[in-house]
Amino acid sequence: MTEFTLDLNDDQKQVRDWLHGFAKDVIRPAAAEWDEREETPWPVIQEAAKVGIYSLDFYAQQFFDPTGLGIPMAMEELFWGDAGIALSIVGTGLAAVGVLANGTEEQIGTWIPQMYGDVDDVKVAAFCSSEPDAGSDVGSMRTRAVYDEAKDEWVLNGTKTWATNGGIANVHVVVAVVDPELGTKGHASFIVPPGTPGLSQGQKFKKHGIRASHTAEVVLEDARVPGSCLLGGKDKLDERLARAREHAQAGGGERVKNAAMATFEASRPAVGAMAVGTARAAYDYALEYAKEREQFGRPIIDNQGVAFQLADMRTQIDAARLLVWRASWMAVTGKPFTSAEGSMSKLFASEVAKKVTAQAVQILGGNGFTREYPVERMHRDAAIYTIFEGTSEIQRLVIARTLSGMPIR
Repeated sequence: MTEFTLDLNDDQKQVRDWLHGFAKDVIRPAAAEWDEREETPWPVIQEAAKVGIYSLDFYAQQFFDPTGLGIPMAMEELFWGDAGIALSIVGTGLAAVGVLANGTEEQIGTWIPQMYGDVDDVKVAAFCSSEPDAGSDVGSMRTRAVYDEAKDEWVLNGTKTWATNGGIANVHVVVAVVDPELGTKGHASFIVPPGTPGLSQGQKFKKHGIRASHTAEVVLEDARVPGSCLLGGKDKLDERLARAREHAQAGGGERVKNAAMATFEASRPAVGAMAVGTARAAYDYALEYAKEREQFGRPIIDNQGVAFQLADMRTQIDAARLLVWRASWMAVTGKPFTSAEGSMSKLFASEVAKKVTAQAVQILGGNGFTREYPVERMHRDAAIYTIFEGTSEIQRLVIARTLSGMPIR
């Protein structure tokens, strides 16, 4: 077992500094432009591909870091650069992880390379789970997948929403209901190949923040995919559904539900790390501004009202990072989240990002309220962290249920 340490090793420091340099030299100079354009920053993604950041190999290396710190470290540095562009760079990873977690070796080898494309022709992928009436309540999902045995095809119908890269993706990974009577255990994931008839982009959302990241609805109207596009294969699905039916008949529904929640728990520290990166960016800018901006003949940081805010900001950022690192280390070493430590890290880091970016705007005063200064954009971007990958309210519910063992509603 890898012992816990707060010291990054030499390899981790090298990767961190490399990512920081890319965020500083490539992402930041492009941030304001792509935020205003509200378009996918293809040139920046291509630059990330050229240096090896936009690739499955890079994220796999970080994911398999035995300390658990590879992914949170990478997320923090990229999102320190800019949240919208960083999400455009890492968003494909959501779909790739879906295939890695559920797919066969053949599916992994076939579809993940198509998600990324190559340096000369970069592609993106989309993971489609949320629906207009099924966000936090995944049990209300309505998108259906029906098997056409005669043609060995699955027919998908429904509407997905809040899909990062939805509609513009080369490959879509779609979660759909195959057995409505089994609730969340009756869901399965499907690859929708490029150019599949019946898949179209619905509404593209004009967002408050992370505007360089494409977010849209994905509409499926009799979209037919080959049987080979069911992740894991039909034999495995049939076995899983049979076990779920037996378990439901035995009255084990609640235990299955908690097992599903535990799966979501493991992914939340990465979102917390994104929030830490945005908060740190706002703090860094506010600190330098406070040392240079003069009022009444002295830098404004000489005033306790400003200096104490910065002290609190830094303390909260460091505390959030420690919660993220703890949860990440626990996940990689197989320690159970007995107190919902994954949700704790995401909840606290998300709330810190909103608070710290608001304080940065306040320190800059009128300048902080304009788009001429980046803290305004950072403040808008930070709002997403308390919403996606489970709202702050959902995180509190998960934590409270875990601590109490009670079905708190």
